[in-house]
Amino acid sequence: MFDDILTLLGQQLGDSAPAEPAPHNARKVKVTVEYEEPRRTVHDMAGDDGYSLASNWFTRLLAQLAIAKSITKSELCVFLYVAGNQNRGSGITAYTQQQITDGLNEIAVIGGAACITRSTVNRAVKALCEYGWIVKLRNGAVQINVRLWFAGNSQQQKNVLAELQNIHGTDPDAFPNHVGPAVVDGQLTLPVDDGRPAAPVRKDRAG
Repeated sequence: MFDDILTLLGQQLGDSAPAEPAPHNARKVKVTVEYEEPRRTVHDMAGDDGYSLASNWFTRLLAQLAIAKSITKSELCVFLYVAGNQNRGSGITAYTQQQITDGLNEIAVIGGAACITRSTVNRAVKALCEYGWIVKLRNGAVQINVRLWFAGNSQQQKNVLAELQNIHGTDPDAFPNHVGPAVVDGQLTLPVDDGRPAAPVRKDRAG
């Protein structure tokens, strides 16, 4: 931008004033123009944990699945908790299932509300693995499907996806390509008030 302004100014000066030969004893003066890059807008986020990027499609899907009871409350809560605690740039949440249980119960314990149990978290983790939303790692940590939710920049995501491809392959049903839960034929469909059928309702697990 500044280069263009200087070029235009030079052209105008050249048109308005005839070129004169420089004096024999004239000294050359070098002029340097410095300018700052425009500041980028900084996100204003609540808390001091930063922020993550989530697929808009997947965010809507989460809400739709919860309303349709195609996922349980426990599955939704476990996924949101581990997705919100990723180590930046890796897609990994270094929590064991007991740590997930304890973390989810922090507010419930203070308020004296019912808490989620370790066995319920175990079932939720198993279901989330079947959906292709997470995969368990050997050290007890959890790898998030970084196409759905990722804390980090685009290059970091590409690096993680390349690593996952080396581990799981490129098959459409392989992690992180497969995204569930799949709709099973024959599931119960309930009518709603406007006469249109509701989404399939899962009845195989308790919330």
